[in-house]
Parts: sequence; C-alpha cells; structure tokens
Amino acid sequence: MPQQADVVTGTERPIRGVPGCPPHMLGLRDQVSAFVRERVMPYEEELDAGGSGARVLLGRLRHEARTEGLWGLPLPAELGGAGLSLTDYAHVAEAEGASDHGPSVLGSTALLDVRLLAEHATPAVRDRYLPRIADGRMTMCNAMTEPDTPGSDPGLTTTRARCETDGSWTLHGRKWFVTGGGDADLAAVLARTVGGPHATAGPSLLLVPTSAPGFRVVRELRVLGAGGQWEIALEGVTVPPDHLLGEPGRGLRVIAERVRLGRLLRCLRWLGQAERAFTLLRDRARTRRTSWGRLADLQLVQRLVFDALLAIRTTRPLVFEAVALVEAGMDARVETGLAKVAAARMLQQVTDAAVQVHGAAGLGPGTPLPALFRTGRTARLLDGPDELHVTAVARRVLGP
Repeated sequence: MPQQADVVTGTERPIRGVPGCPPHMLGLRDQVSAFVRERVMPYEEELDAGGSGARVLLGRLRHEARTEGLWGLPLPAELGGAGLSLTDYAHVAEAEGASDHGPSVLGSTALLDVRLLAEHATPAVRDRYLPRIADGRMTMCNAMTEPDTPGSDPGLTTTRARCETDGSWTLHGRKWFVTGGGDADLAAVLARTVGGPHATAGPSLLLVPTSAPGFRVVRELRVLGAGGQWEIALEGVTVPPDHLLGEPGRGLRVIAERVRLGRLLRCLRWLGQAERAFTLLRDRARTRRTSWGRLADLQLVQRLVFDALLAIRTTRPLVFEAVALVEAGMDARVETGLAKVAAARMLQQVTDAAVQVHGAAGLGPGTPLPALFRTGRTARLLDGPDELHVTAVARRVLGP
C-alpha cells in the first residue's frame, strides 16, 4: 500500500534509504532523522517566532537530544561531542538539516565556531570560551558583510580595528546580514587593523563579546519575510589583545577556512531540505485527486517528480566528493564551488516543483513549503552568489 502523506508538516519518511550512506551510519542517521521529524518539525513555528518562549523550548529539545545521545555529534569528544569524522557526520547533517532548527537543537551549529577557536585562538581564549560554545551556553556569529561594500569581496572591508598603546583593539564599523547577530554572545569580526606595530594592509579577524560597550544591534533584516539576520554597529568597541584570531592581516585566510566548510555544511542541509520537499511533492501527487484522476497520473507532474529526483541524486555525489577532499586536507576549491552552485540550484528547483504541485496550498501556512522555497532562493546568494563560484571554478579549470 502507498504510504499516506502528512501534507501539513512533511514529516513522513522518504520513499527509500539514501544511496551511498555507509552501513555503520544508517542506524544513527535514522535515529537523527526520526528525532528531527518527530521532535523538531512539529515546533518549527514556535522556534521561528523567537523570544523567551522559543528559548525555553530550545532548551527542552536540547535536553532531549542529550538524553538520547544525539548532542554535538561532530564536536570533539573532549568537549562533550561524539567526535564523528566529517565524512561520517555528512550523512547525519543531511538528516539534521531537513529542518532549519535541527542543527541548533542537536548542537551541531557550534562546529564551525569550535574549529575556528581551536585552530586560531590563544590558549586563554580557548579555555574561556570553547567549553561554553560547545555545550550550547554561548553562541557566536560571523560578522563579515558590510552595507556599503560587496559581500563577495570581503577584502574591501571598511571596518577598522585600531591597536592601542596597551595592545588592545578598538573597533569602528558596521556589519549586516549577520546570522544570529541579535542573540549571539560573541562575534567574529573582520576588520582592517591600523595603528601600532600591527598595522597591515589586509583585514584581520577579532573576537568581540557582544556585551562590550559600543556593540550595538541596529535592526533585524527580514529576508523574504523571515527573520534571523541582523545589522550591527561597532562604535568604539574595545577588546583585549588576545582576542585577535590568527595573525594580523591574515583574517581573510582564517575566515576562508570557516566559510569553505560552512558552504559544505549548508549544501548537506539543503540536501536534507530538498528530500523533505520532494517527499511532499511525491505524496501530494499520489493523494491529490481531481475530476480526471490523480495528479500522479499526469505526465507533466511525472516530469516534475523525475526532474526533482534527478537533481537530488546528481547533486549528492558532488557534495560528498567535496567533503571527502576537505577532510583529506586536499585542495577542494573547484569541488566546493561545483557543490555549492549545484546544491543551491537543486533546492530551488525541487521546492519550486513541490509548490507547483500543491497549487495554492503550497503558498500558504499549511505546509513548510514557503520556508523551504525561501531557503532555496536565498541559497543562490548565501556564502557567495552563484556567479562568484561559477567564475572562480572556470578560472581555475581554464588556468592562466
């Protein structure tokens, strides 16, 4: 018998297992998938709303994740995580990412920040912040893009960090489209360092506590109607000398490591969201009847289903190839660029097809499709627009 769809939440299981998932990861992936489907997806609206109620709910869900042994799967064991390798975690990341809130509930959003501090912070800063970031007591945001400079060219940043006589840094500038900037405890800020012995032409990366005097949240920037992005101002914020991450003038190199891995994590989560949209598409076609029969019997709908499945199945190998190269420490710039563009296009295509087959119902609040479609469209701009990656990959392939 065909599986009955849950057209409201999209929480039904996909049609079959995920190709390429190694046997030793199938059980954990299924466990994570079930947790996200049964514990997280039903509360997405409450979590989207933010505020104190959302924080209490998030804390409860995180406690449940810890109880079931699903907390911090990619984080180091010494910081309370499960220590999964990147290639193993990639299969879990798809399942987590089916909901935007899955990685946060399961503690995986800290992975980029934990790696950044572990590799580039001073021992004192690591000791002070790393344990609290890993266990969810503190959060970080990444402040790189500015209102008056192109986000795809961070080397043009105008934010300044002046080195004072005592070695501390004083920052002036403005950043926007800072994910989670309204609630974060720390901000990794890209700034041009000037003055003193550390004056340099290249930007540097500094860790800024958001509670410091002069750090101001300007406004929330709603993206296609959804929140979560913020504009912040740095008005004479002073941080200690040891809050410089990496070497002066090497901020672009430091941030590039974070961004490259972040792109791949986004791609994996987009695959999970595309699977969710595809399941909704498939089951809507199966169950929706008109005077001439099921939507699934119409060739135009069959074509939409085929093209959506083809997009998912051809994108996944690109993403996992890039993941394997990154974990092996190899140059994965071409593969990451290919994966990012393919995954962004794929998510937009699949969610658009699902909306089309749902008709007016796909535009309203009765399904997660509006949110999935919004993610699909913004995916083509996040972490660099498609055009940037197309050009960069082509230049590397063509050579000088």
